[in-house]
Amino acid sequence: MKDLITIGLPSKGRLKDKAITFFDNSGLKILQSEKERNYFATIKDKPNIKIIFLHAKEIIQRLGDGTLDLGISGLDLLNESEKNLRNKINIRRKLDFGNANLVVAVPDDWIDVQTVADLEEVSFDIRSKRNTRLRVATKYPNLTNDFLISKGITQYKIIPSLGATETYPFIGSAEIITDITSSGKTLKDNNLRVLKDGLILKSSACLFISKNNKSNFNSIFDKIK
Repeated sequence: MKDLITIGLPSKGRLKDKAITFFDNSGLKILQSEKERNYFATIKDKPNIKIIFLHAKEIIQRLGDGTLDLGISGLDLLNESEKNLRNKINIRRKLDFGNANLVVAVPDDWIDVQTVADLEEVSFDIRSKRNTRLRVATKYPNLTNDFLISKGITQYKIIPSLGATETYPFIGSAEIITDITSSGKTLKDNNLRVLKDGLILKSSACLFISKNNKSNFNSIFDKIK
């Protein structure tokens, strides 16, 4: 179809619901299939627009390679991506949902560790006693590396987290973590505490545009201000 516009939206959870509501409130009514696991939708009276429901991380990838024209995903996922991918995506608008912070958290009983600077002393202590580096469990290695290096922390090792990052300090897989949190409740429930200056990134959902797009978005942006 001429001038087909392809939009990626999160495929599950609160982000999916909020993204659909955002489009509906913008006068772009999303029509979903009644099939339980259908990943495609359309917009009422807009036959040139195709909606695809994808994992939020995949939306960033597809915007980067140009197979999506627009998409809603998290600022954290964009910033975690490689630079060459980020350079292919523009932020059209930050949205008022999906708010969360990427933070550095330590076990509650680390009473002498209150700031990021305190981690340097801990890391050297671990190095001298165990001949290993301070282990940091995270799903955000790029953002975590950039943050820790900017703070002068050098003696650490990234441990890629595959899920439930909060458990890593208590099963012996890492000493500290960085993780995304909206309320802080999950960290608190798992006996973890955010460092006083441990904020890495304030994130939210964003409407992104692929720089590779060849479509005319005026018909959409007339609605989305």
